[in-house]
Amino acid sequence: MLNKKILPALGSLLIISQAANTQEKGVTITAKYDSLPRKELLLQLEKKTGFFFYFDSGRLDTSKISFQANDEALEIVLNKLMDGTASTFAIDYPNKKVYITQQIKIQTTLPRGFYADGDNIAAGNTTADSSKMLYNHRVSKTEQKLRFEVGSGNNGGKPVALIQGIIRNGRTGEPMSNVSILIDNRYSTTSNQYGEYSVSLPTGDYPLSVVGIGIRELTAEITVHSDGKLNIDVQQQVPTLREVIVSARKTSNIRSTSMGTAKLDITSIKRIPALFGETDILRAITTLPGVKTVGEASTGFNVRGGSTDQNLILYNEGTIYNPSHFFGMFSAFNPEVVKDVELFKGTIPAKYGGRLASVLNVNNREGNKKNITGSAGIGAITSRLQVEGPLDKNKTSFIAGGRTTYANWLIGLLPAEYEKSRASFYDINLGISHRIDSSNNLYFSGYLSNDKFSLNNDTTYKYTNRNFSLKWKRTLTKRLQGELIAGYDHYEFETASLNNETNAYSLAFRIRQMFTKLNFTYFKNAQHSFDFGISSLLYKLDPGSYTPGKAGSLVVTDIVQTEQALENAAYFTHIYSPTPDLSFSTGLRYSLYSFLGPKQVNYYAPGEPKNENTLTSTVDYKSGKFIKTYGGPEIRFSTRYAFNPTLSVKAGFNSQRQYIHMLSNTTAISPTDIWKLSDPNVKPQRGEQVSVGLYKNLKSNTIETSVEFYYKRIHDYLDYKPGAKLVLNHSIETDVISTEGKAYGAELMIRKTVGKLTGWISYTYSRVLLRSTAQDQQWQINNGREYPANYDKPHDVTLTSSFRINHRLGLSMNSTYSTGRPITYPIGRFYYAGSARVLYSDRNQHRIPDYFRMDLSVNIEGNHKVKKLTHNSWTVGCYNLLGRKNPYSVYFVSEDGSVNGYKLSVFGNIIPFINYNIRF
Repeated sequence: MLNKKILPALGSLLIISQAANTQEKGVTITAKYDSLPRKELLLQLEKKTGFFFYFDSGRLDTSKISFQANDEALEIVLNKLMDGTASTFAIDYPNKKVYITQQIKIQTTLPRGFYADGDNIAAGNTTADSSKMLYNHRVSKTEQKLRFEVGSGNNGGKPVALIQGIIRNGRTGEPMSNVSILIDNRYSTTSNQYGEYSVSLPTGDYPLSVVGIGIRELTAEITVHSDGKLNIDVQQQVPTLREVIVSARKTSNIRSTSMGTAKLDITSIKRIPALFGETDILRAITTLPGVKTVGEASTGFNVRGGSTDQNLILYNEGTIYNPSHFFGMFSAFNPEVVKDVELFKGTIPAKYGGRLASVLNVNNREGNKKNITGSAGIGAITSRLQVEGPLDKNKTSFIAGGRTTYANWLIGLLPAEYEKSRASFYDINLGISHRIDSSNNLYFSGYLSNDKFSLNNDTTYKYTNRNFSLKWKRTLTKRLQGELIAGYDHYEFETASLNNETNAYSLAFRIRQMFTKLNFTYFKNAQHSFDFGISSLLYKLDPGSYTPGKAGSLVVTDIVQTEQALENAAYFTHIYSPTPDLSFSTGLRYSLYSFLGPKQVNYYAPGEPKNENTLTSTVDYKSGKFIKTYGGPEIRFSTRYAFNPTLSVKAGFNSQRQYIHMLSNTTAISPTDIWKLSDPNVKPQRGEQVSVGLYKNLKSNTIETSVEFYYKRIHDYLDYKPGAKLVLNHSIETDVISTEGKAYGAELMIRKTVGKLTGWISYTYSRVLLRSTAQDQQWQINNGREYPANYDKPHDVTLTSSFRINHRLGLSMNSTYSTGRPITYPIGRFYYAGSARVLYSDRNQHRIPDYFRMDLSVNIEGNHKVKKLTHNSWTVGCYNLLGRKNPYSVYFVSEDGSVNGYKLSVFGNIIPFINYNIRF
C-alpha cells in the first residue's frame, strides 16, 4: 500500500505553496515500543497521529530499535527514529503527510524569493545544493530521479561549461576525498583531499552518478546551462542484508591515468586483523601487491625492490622518519583520526620527490563540523581516545586524539631473565580547520610521539617524533587554486646508561628539517589540467653525540660534526585527454641540492679507494658555505587508453633522486638507525622505473582486477664493508660501498568492493639484485657478481577478506605467505695461523625458511538503539591462528668446537586479543 502511495504524493509536492507555513505544530506523541523494525514503528505512528506516511519500505534501515516518547512533537520523534540512518523526512502539516526519503530532503515550502528574477540565480555562477533539490517533473515508472540544474542559461556563447563543487558528508559536514563524480559515463573526476572537484563538459542534460567507498551511491539528472557550482551531500553507507545493486559507472580505477597507486579508507583498514587487535595502517599497506615487510614486528616496508629508507612517509605534509611504536609492533598513526591512506609506487606525481621507491601519504580528518563526537578503545596493551567537533559551527572544527600503552604486564610474562624489562609509548594528534570565507581555508596539524624501553639491563632507549604544519588554501579564480604550506619535522633517539656512575653515558642522534611548499592546480577544461609549484627543504642532522651521563662519569665526549643541506625543487604536470578514452600525464620535476657548511670534509685521491692511505686533504668550510651541489631533472610520464568502460591499459616512466641515506646494519627500521646526507664523498641515489598494466572490472564493476609489470634501475645505493662501523664514524665514506641495482616483478590484484563479502587477494613476484662497484677489489662483494638484497623475497601472496553476517556481527581474515629472505650461511671451517676459522658463503646466497601466517577477528557491534549515550563494539580474535613459529632470523653460535644454527621467532604461538570500542 505504502509503495503505491509514494509516486503521486511526491508529484503533489510540486504545487505546494507558501500556505504550508501554517504548520500544525500541536501534534504530540506519547508511546513506548520495544525492538520493532522502523517500518512497523512508522505504521504505528501513522495510526496514532492520523498522518499519512509515504516511504519505500525496501530502502529503510532494517535494524530493530526500541523507542519511547512522552508528549513529544512529531518532528522530534522522527528525528530520533531516523538518527544514524541514511533516511530523512519532511512533514506537510496542512495535508497531514510525512515523506521518508534517502539522499535528499524534500522541501514542503518554496524558498524565499522563488519567483523573484535574479534573487537566487547569479548569472554565470549558479550554486546548487543536493540537500535542496526537488524531484524532477518527469517521473520514471521504476525510479524517482533527483534533478540538478547548474548555471543561469547564459554561458556567454561558450558551448562548454565548468562545474565545480564540494562533496561533503551529510552527517558531519566533513569533505569527502576520493569520491568519483561520473557524468554520462563519459566525463569523470575525483574529489581531492578537500572534497573539491572540477569537471568541464558541454551544456545539456546528463545522467549523474556519485560513488565512493563507504558512501551510498547518489544518482541524478543534471542540466548544465553555464559555469556554476554544485555542492553535494552524500550519506554514509549503511550495510543491509538485502542484495546491493551496483552501478555500472564505478570505473574510476579504469579511467584514471595513475598506475601503481593504492588508496585505502580507514573503514577498510579497520577490517584487517592486526596484532593485539590494534588497527595498524602500515600493516594494511603491506597486504597490497608490491609492498613487503622483512618479518614480524617490523613496521618498515619495502616497495618494488626499494629499501625502507627509499619510502617517503608523509603525515599531514610532514615527514615521519620512524613510523613505529613498541619494538615495531605498532605503527605511529592513530587510526581514529586518519581519513585515508594513499600509496604511490608506480607513477609518483611530480609534486613529490626525495625518495626512490614510493610515497605514502597519510591524511587526518578535519573533524565533525556540526556536533561534538568521539570514540575510545581499550585493549590488552593500548588505549585510545579521540574527540572532534565544531569550534564555530560549519566554520571551524577540531579533531584531537591520543594513545598510550600499559604493556609492562605483558613483558612480565616473559622468562625471569627479562623481569627488568620495561616499555611504553604515547602519541598525540591535533588538527584544526578554519574556513575564513568561500575562497580561503586554514589548516593546522600537530603530532607528537614518544617511545621508551629497556631490555633487561640498565640501558634505556628513547625516540620521539614531533611534526607541525600550517596550510593556507586559497581559490584564486574559478579555475585556479593554490596552497601554501610551512612546517617543521623533528626526530631524535637516545640510548643512555646511568646506573654505574663511572661508565654512565648518553648516545644521541637528531634530525630536524623545516620546509615550505607552494602548490597550484589549474583546471582549463576537460582536455587540459595542470599542477605546478615549488618547494624548499632545509636539513639539519646531528649524526651522533656520545657524552657522559653523570658528573662523575669517565666517558670521553665524542661528537660527530653537524650536517646541513638545502633541497629546492620546482615541478610542472600537464594532464591531457584528447578523447575520453585516451589520456596522458606528463610531469617534470627539477631538484637542486646543496651540502652546506660548517663542515670539515675529507678529500681523497681521484680514482682510488677512500681510506686513510689515499686521503689527500681536509678542508674546513665555514657556516653557510655551499660545499657541493647536485641536481637534475626527474621525469614523470604515464598514459592510459580505455578500450571500454571496464577495460584499460596503462604505461608509465619515472625517474627520481634521493639525497638522504639511512645507515643501518638491519633490514628493518630501527630506533638506532642513522641518517646521512649526500656530500662530496657520498653521491645521491638515483633510480628509473618503467611499468605497464592491464585493468579490468567484472560483474557490474563489483570486482576489480589488475596486473602490473615493472622494471627498475638503482644507482649509487649504499652497502657496507664487512665489519663496517656505522655509529660515531667521522669518516663514514671509508666504510660504505656504492652499488648498482635492478628490480623487476609482476603484481596481480583481485578486489571485491561491495556485498556481504569484500576484500582482496594480491600476488607479487619480485626480485632485487645488487652489484658492488667498489674501486678496491678486496671490498667488491661476491667478487663483483650480482647478489640479492637483504629484503629480496621473490614470492608473496596475501588474502584479506571481510564477511558481514548481519548489522551486528562481522568476520575478518588475513593470511599471508612469502619466500624467506636472504642470509649468509657458514659453510665450512679452515685453519689459519694456528686457529680454526669459519668459512662463509657468498653474501645472501641462502634463505631463511618461508613465512606463513593466518589471522582471524570477529567484530561485534552493540545494539542500534537511537536513544543511547554511547554506541559500543567488541573486537576479538587471534593473531597467528595456526601458532606457526615463523623465523624472523637465523643466527649461528660456536659451541664446543662446532657452529650451530638457531631460528629466532618473534611470535611462535597463537596471540589472542580483545578490544572494547566506544563511540559517542
